[in-house]
Amino acid sequence: MARFKLTIEYEGGAFSGWQRQAEGASVQGALEEAVFKLAGERTEVVGAGRTDSGVHAYGQVAHVDVQKPLSADRLRDALNAHLRPAPVAVLKAEAVAADFHARFDAIRRVYLYRIVNRRADLTLDKGRAWRLAAPLDAEAMHAAARGLLGKHDFTTFRDSQCQAKSPVKTLDRCDVARRGEEIEVICEARSFLHRQVRSMVGSLAEVGLGHWRVRDIADALEARDRGRCGPVAPGEGLYLLRVDYRADD
Repeated sequence: MARFKLTIEYEGGAFSGWQRQAEGASVQGALEEAVFKLAGERTEVVGAGRTDSGVHAYGQVAHVDVQKPLSADRLRDALNAHLRPAPVAVLKAEAVAADFHARFDAIRRVYLYRIVNRRADLTLDKGRAWRLAAPLDAEAMHAAARGLLGKHDFTTFRDSQCQAKSPVKTLDRCDVARRGEEIEVICEARSFLHRQVRSMVGSLAEVGLGHWRVRDIADALEARDRGRCGPVAPGEGLYLLRVDYRADD
């Protein structure tokens, strides 16, 4: 039995999310089926994070145990062959220690949220960004995001179905920057609550639109009240950029 760490890219619009479920296609299910076709083994592919329906990934990480003797490169190539034509690709496979855990050993998760701020409909980015037609003040959004940094009770930005034991999280980074007609929000933390990033982005957009003042974000956070959250941004604009681990992992 060997354990492998997989770095995975996927387009989330084709799936009901990462997690395997009774109905609807999932990224986890697609990978597990590919492992079965390759090795004839039913085994769990354990992800670093459970992305929602429509959410994409440039660098999701997972681990899987395989009994069949395979090199890491052979595993990567064979999984990709069995995954086609699903929009999932294993970018890298690495042999790791038997106690490596993709979820519990992660020290940082980095998310990108893409907003396209223009009047015209999306074509090439349809399903891959959130279009907002009204002008957005990215500088005000960035200033408001400062109020979210640090260790807080994020109940306001926590989905009602979140299963985390505590709403307290430490947000290490939340930057908002405009690049032409696109506005990017990058968030970093060891872990996030269910739909926390999308909830924060939706509220920051209210600041950008002029519906909220900059200080309203901090006030909403301090209220610890889900009812104070702005509209939740759609999943199609969210990307799991990468998951970081300690060098010796």
